[in-house]
Order: sequence, then structure tokens, then C-alpha cells
Amino acid sequence: MGHPTEREPAPAQPTPAPVTPAPASPAPASPAPASPAPASPAPATQAAVATLSLPVVPVPGDDAPRRRRLRTVAVAAAGLALVAGTYAGAQWLLTGRVPAGTSVAGVDVGGLGHDDAVARLDAGLAGVTGDPVEVATAAASAWADPADAGLGFDAEATVDALTGFSLDPLRLWAHLTGGGEAAPVVRVDDERLASAAQDLAGLLAVEPVDGTVGFTDGEPVATAAQDGSRVQPEDVALALRSRWLVEDGPLDVPAETVAPAIPQEATDAAYAQARLIVSAPVTVEVGGQVPELPADVLASAATFTPRGGELVAGFDGDALRDAVVERTTDLLTHAEDARFVFADGRPQVAGGAPGTTLDAAALAEAVRTAALGDARVAQAGLVDQEPEQTRASLEALGVREVVSSFSTAITNDVVRTNNLRRGAELLTGTLVRPGETFSLLDALGPITPARGFGNAPVIVGGQLQPGLGGGLSQMATNVYNAAHFAGFEIVERQPHSMWIPRYPAGREATIATGSIDLRFRNNTPHGAVLRSWVGGGQLHVEVWGTEHFRVESTAGPKRNVQPARATPSADPGCTPRAPGQDGFTITNHRRVFLGSTLVSENSHTWTYRPDHGVSCTYRPAEDAEPEAS
Repeated sequence: MGHPTEREPAPAQPTPAPVTPAPASPAPASPAPASPAPASPAPATQAAVATLSLPVVPVPGDDAPRRRRLRTVAVAAAGLALVAGTYAGAQWLLTGRVPAGTSVAGVDVGGLGHDDAVARLDAGLAGVTGDPVEVATAAASAWADPADAGLGFDAEATVDALTGFSLDPLRLWAHLTGGGEAAPVVRVDDERLASAAQDLAGLLAVEPVDGTVGFTDGEPVATAAQDGSRVQPEDVALALRSRWLVEDGPLDVPAETVAPAIPQEATDAAYAQARLIVSAPVTVEVGGQVPELPADVLASAATFTPRGGELVAGFDGDALRDAVVERTTDLLTHAEDARFVFADGRPQVAGGAPGTTLDAAALAEAVRTAALGDARVAQAGLVDQEPEQTRASLEALGVREVVSSFSTAITNDVVRTNNLRRGAELLTGTLVRPGETFSLLDALGPITPARGFGNAPVIVGGQLQPGLGGGLSQMATNVYNAAHFAGFEIVERQPHSMWIPRYPAGREATIATGSIDLRFRNNTPHGAVLRSWVGGGQLHVEVWGTEHFRVESTAGPKRNVQPARATPSADPGCTPRAPGQDGFTITNHRRVFLGSTLVSENSHTWTYRPDHGVSCTYRPAEDAEPEAS
């Protein structure tokens, strides 16, 4: 095709041109083919041939094969150039148009120009790209918002990849045979994708279920162990990055199996032990007695605790001790707590004797061995039990002197005085440890007739009326003042609504069950023990301990005085009462020193309302004259 073809060599012809032929090479096996010569060459042609022969450089042998190879290469190069040019031209002509039959994420864009394809993708995928995408494993699934995950569809870049100039033969093949499904170009915010993948990995994680063994209604029950699973955030990110808009349905991600801490083998072994535990009673030999613990007691006290990949059988020693005590007679002696009592007006420590008990841990181990063995007999022994409050612990509190005291006069009301005596009995010996908060209602309560309290006058709504425990506000006043001068922190305190002259103005307190309490905190490093009694026409309260603070207390003048007056009443049942105390406002100030250092300073202002009396104005009408009959 436009190139000379090789022929069989023609017979040698003498060359008419006066040129010197190249030296003859050794005779080849077959002579090189010669170019075809015209039948009757003109002299000019012969001259041209001769001219062409002149540059030939003599080389050893025959150079005809070399010339033939050069011609072949030249021909091939020319052919390739022609093919390449034709191929490139074809690719160039196809630039700017999407191959027919091409779709992206289900949207057909085949045969469209660049701008039309972009518009169709934007419209066709507008809803899809905003839909949540599901990521799933075999055991769980979770949803992610593409935008929150940093994913965005780039229609422009997607179409550019389909329509731009390319020498890729697959592009030409796509135009010839149809494009098929093309991958969308996705913009990715790596930081947001990593964060979303981390969250999704947490949602896809399935915790393993440990096997458990217990008892229900005295019968062994087991929970089967189950494997869990977890996924790596990197796998979630890869699935979202590479398969969003490419795959329909959930994007599956690989999951790793997470074995439970207590596998099924350990669960089965523990279940076998549970059956053995309740297979028969266990006898306990203790203190010369032999109580028997039935299967239901063993089941209620048995436990299976995860430890080292196993369920270890054990027992609640306290529950077993109670069960043994219930099935014996006078087995234990109770420890007696030490306490403060007063003799000759001074505190002493009494009680504190130890008792006997069953060591709960030792009993639990003995019963465990018996319940899992063949003999089913547990040996147990009694041990000494120290009281919770020992003599030594009380003696170390430094209760040795009167820190503060306060006394107020009592009235002639017998019931009221009896209430104070009963309150003093309950209060005496009360210990307030360092840092503890004392409550007067807790110390006295419940305030009921069964505890020795009766009805005496109390102030309700500014009026005196009978009330259970009447007079105990005087106890509140005395305790408050004793705490005040001991330097204790006052936590809760409320004065009376009207001033009672036997109490210091503004420096007194009242109580009411369920609503008003007196509370203080022992803010010293020493114990505080309260003592109270009625004697010499007064109620007395003392605080014993070790003197720690020095207290200065002052009262300001009464101000804003509101005189008490008699209020007229026309009520037929009116009972006249003379006006009581005036109302006024007063401020009390306290300064607390530790050595010479001021550690606290506070003021309290209180306003009393006037105690108005009652003037009865009711007058009965004169008897009417009888009507005439």
C-alpha cells in the first residue's frame, strides 16, 4: 500500500553509468532483492540511480539486509503515526459528550453534552445525596447523614471524568459499545469522615454477653454466653468513602468477633456446681449445736462471681450466719457498745463488753466446701466480737471538762416541767463526735405520749394553745446557747415569733416536729457530750469536752419597737388577755477565736412581733318582755 514490495532478484544487468561499484562481498546464500528497474531506462534515470549509489560506503559483506530493515522500521513508524493520529483524532472528536448508555448512581446521562449531564445529575441525585446512608454488620446497623460524615457528590467532576479528552482506549470502547455504570466523584472532608466513622463504629459495636448462673425459686438458672462484635473506624470510613452512591442498600463492613469474658464452657461448669449446691442440705456443727441449712437457704445465699474467665461459687456469709442463728438457741452473745453516763455530775464511760459471733467469711468458706463436696457437713467456731463503740474509742475523745453551759428559769406548769425533765433524760449522755451534726429533734424524738411527753402550752399563730411536748422550746433555747458559747457551727436555728422574757432576746430557739429543728456541728477535734437536768427552778444544759474556742457574744439594742396593745373582740366566747411583750428588732453578734486568732464572726438579726392582748367588747342583750297572750 504505497510501499515497494519485495520480489525475486532479477538477472544481473550491466550498469551503464560510469561509477565504481563497491567491492564485492563474499557471495551470500541468496542475493538481496533489487529495486525493480524500468524496461527501458532513460539516461537521466540511470544517472539518478548512479547518483544514489555513490554514497554507499564499502562495508564488509552484503548490506542489503540492513537496508531492508531500515525500510521496514520506517514503514512501521509511518503506519503507527497514522494510526495514532487517527486514534487521537477520534478521541478528540468524542470529547465533550458522555458515552451512550452511561449512568451514574442510577441516573442516565448517556449521549449528553457536558452541561446537560451536570444538570441532569444535580437534579436526579438531589434527594439521594441527602438521604441517610446505612452501614451494617451481620449483627447491627447504624445510619449516618452524608453531610455530617463529610461526603458530597461532585457532579461537575463526575462529568469531567466522562467527557474530558483522554487517550484511554476504554473511553473509545465505551463510545463504541456503551458506557455502563460510571463511578461518581465524591468530595470527602477527611476530618468529619473520621469523626463520623468513629461514632458509627461505636453504634455498630455489639457487647458480648457473659454467661451467668444464679437461682430462681431455689432452682439453678443460667444465661447463655454470646459473642459480641466490633468494627474498626477505618473500615467504616473506607466503606463510606468508596461505596456511597455506588451500592444500593446497607454498606456492609467487616466485623471482628469479641468473645465474652465468661464463655459458655465456664457457664456450663458453674451450672453443674449450682445443681450440686442445692442437691441436699448442709449441716453446720457450731457451739455444740448442729443446725441444718436446707436447699432453699443455700440457694438464697449462693453467688457465682466472674473471676479469671470463670464463675466462682461462693456464699453470703452474713446471710448464712443469720440462718444458723435462727436455727440455734442462744448461740451468740451480743456486744455492748460503750457509752457516756454521768455519776456525781461527771461523765464516765460505761459498757463496752465484747460478745461472740460467727465469722462470716469463715462460715461461707466452710459451707462452700461442704456444699460442693460429698460429706455436706461444715465445721464452724465462735469468735469474739468487739462492740462498734469501744471504751477506748470514747476515752480518746477528750471529754473531760465543761466547755459551756446555760440555764433558764422554768414555769409552774407541772406538765411542761415534766416534759423538760423527760427531754433532759434523753439528752444526757448524747455524744457528738468531731465533725458530726447534732439534731435536737433526733435526740428527743419521737415526741409521743409513749415516750413520756404530755400536752402543755405552745405558741401557734401567735396564740398559746395546748400541744404535745409543750415547753421543749426551752430545751432548744438552752442547747442553742450552750452550742453558741462552745463556738460550734450553728446549722439550723429559728427564734420564737414573740419574745419570751426568760430567754435572751434574739438568742433563743424553738422546735416543731417535722418543720423546725435545732442543729449544730461539732467543728472541734474533740468529742462533745451533753448533760441536762431540772433543778433549783431552772433547766440546765452543759457541754462537756475539751475547751477549744474562746467566744465573745454581744447583743445590740432593741429597735423599731412596736408596742403591744389590747385588740377588741366582740366574740361571745372571747377570753380577755392583757397585752404581752412589745415587738422589736435586735441583732446579736458572735466572734469565735482559736487562741488569739479570729476564726469566725457572724451576726443574726431577728424581729419579734408584739404580743397583743384581747379586750372583750361583747355585751348580752336585755331579756325581751313576754308577748301578751
